[in-house]
Amino acid sequence: MTTTTRRLGRSGIEVSAIGMGCWAIGGPLWDGTQPLGWGEVDDDESVRTVHRALDLGATLFDTSSNYGAGHSERVLGRALAGRRDRAVLATKFGYPTDEATRQALGEDSTAGYARRSLEGSLRRLGTDHVDLYQLHLGGLPVPRALDLVGTLEDLVAEGKIRVYGWSTDDPASARAFAEAGPHCAAIQHDQSVLRDNAAMLAVCAEFDLAALNRGPLAMGLLTAKYQDAPAARGDDDVRGVAPEWLDWFTGGVPRAEWAQRVARVREALTADGRTLAQGALGWLLARSPHTLPIPGCRTVAQAEENLGALAYGPLPQDAFAEVERLLADLRTAPAEA
Repeated sequence: MTTTTRRLGRSGIEVSAIGMGCWAIGGPLWDGTQPLGWGEVDDDESVRTVHRALDLGATLFDTSSNYGAGHSERVLGRALAGRRDRAVLATKFGYPTDEATRQALGEDSTAGYARRSLEGSLRRLGTDHVDLYQLHLGGLPVPRALDLVGTLEDLVAEGKIRVYGWSTDDPASARAFAEAGPHCAAIQHDQSVLRDNAAMLAVCAEFDLAALNRGPLAMGLLTAKYQDAPAARGDDDVRGVAPEWLDWFTGGVPRAEWAQRVARVREALTADGRTLAQGALGWLLARSPHTLPIPGCRTVAQAEENLGALAYGPLPQDAFAEVERLLADLRTAPAEA
């Protein structure tokens, strides 16, 4: 029988093996003229999407104080009104925003801001506690991150958060945070069939941390929609005007080298009847017992496809091995500077 739940690391909290990422339902966010959101959204459809995700077995919902300058948390709070006991809520702090203008306001890694940001998140989410509170500043120097551990432990003691983590792609940072923080239970990091992070998964295994997989579908690249009918995104979509750190797309369409890699493994990912997205999620479930993919959804149809992967479970061993064979040259290539 397919296992549809996993533990949130050493917290022991049980969550759905696949969650729902809530960046997209936040709508527009800007850094000057640079879009940092996914364009305009229909809030009513977002609420329906959360409800459908719950019905399909999702319990883990990941958002952030800066997604849509707080709008994602507001919509999620609205959707979970009367349903809070069915959800494990994860949010993040570190990027202040102006809710009125939807503009990003830089970074803030101070302990005081961590507390203020949490109070705002609790208000918008309509809850008295957050289950997982995550430092969002992935490149923060380790000493400054460790300065926050005492405050985060205090918030646990106060009952305002249950556990905490760090959204970072650096294994050394994750290791230091896990060693210092008794209630550190998760690391959120970039992880997909196209971009493996074996070193981070090793840290998560060593310290019994949940590996929340950010970008499990490569921001839509690992979906049939993008592969079969690529269309340019609007100028209010982060994929349409991609910042330097986003290398999946050029001008809103998949970059050729990434599209070719998806085409290389598509048959192996879909051999047992899964869709491309479900195969990519199944690869993650097979990759490690610590992985928790959190694909973004902003429509009911997307929730149904993504969470439909729970019924299939991890990719079968032979299919997983075939994907690794097809991507062997990428797995062994030197890391980019």
